[in-house]
Amino acid sequence: MAGPDGLLKALTKTVLETALNEEMTEHLGHEKGGRPEQPGGNVRNGTRPKTVLTENTGEVEIDVPRDRAGSFEPQIVKKRQRRLSGVDEVVLSLYAKGLTTGEISAHFAEIYGASVSKETISRITDKVVEEMQAWQTRPLDEIYAAVFIDAIHVKVRDGQVANRPFYAAIGVTLNGERDILGLWAGTGGEGAKFWMAVLTDLRNRGVKDVFFLVCDGVKGLPEVVTNVWPQTIVQTCIVHRSRQETSRCLRGGVPMDFVKRRSLVGVGRWRGCGAWRAGHRSGVGLGR
Repeated sequence: MAGPDGLLKALTKTVLETALNEEMTEHLGHEKGGRPEQPGGNVRNGTRPKTVLTENTGEVEIDVPRDRAGSFEPQIVKKRQRRLSGVDEVVLSLYAKGLTTGEISAHFAEIYGASVSKETISRITDKVVEEMQAWQTRPLDEIYAAVFIDAIHVKVRDGQVANRPFYAAIGVTLNGERDILGLWAGTGGEGAKFWMAVLTDLRNRGVKDVFFLVCDGVKGLPEVVTNVWPQTIVQTCIVHRSRQETSRCLRGGVPMDFVKRRSLVGVGRWRGCGAWRAGHRSGVGLGR
């Protein structure tokens, strides 16, 4: 999720550009496409490319808006500024369900500091949240070959700093393409009720069936999966499963057994996917 081609990079670009455009609106006094109050007043004048570097995402290419008079001084990404701090937390908090507007606004306030007013931060927060809600509620595919549940821990600020887990549902389509289906903010004590709400959200957005749901150490999730998708196979993450198999094989003195089992994992999974795509659900057991 936070890799060079991960979700966080694309979301960071969207958030920064949305905030910058809102800053420009504040600077000019009118929305994009609008007219200045006085004839010959300052207006937008396209964008310029810029590369910024964040703590977790790495390099992100963004388009910074320009004005005709050249008087715009961006704040979230200042002129000649390359490194950004705290942006990753803002991005995750914006896209994840479960955080309040106050928590999101607190992140923006820390980034902007005293350079902009509380009213401006509030407007920027509202605008960005509005943009992101479309992503949170977008329709999804009816069927996924696999859905991986992954977690990243982020510091959340709202009066005090607390480490909170953010869960991502990463879907793999029948064509092998990956898509981030959604993000949810947790508290660290998630159980069956929390995961039932997550899976129900995915179902309400159009997901009718999932071949494999892959997770590891997520309490309460395996127990509720079949309530939403009755035929879905819940599987431990391959990395963790391989480690467990290695440990057992070494203790048993038969390391070759692990090698054979590992080579069959991928074969069984894709055979099962092929059978499933053809509409023969009897093949799903091959991936077990």
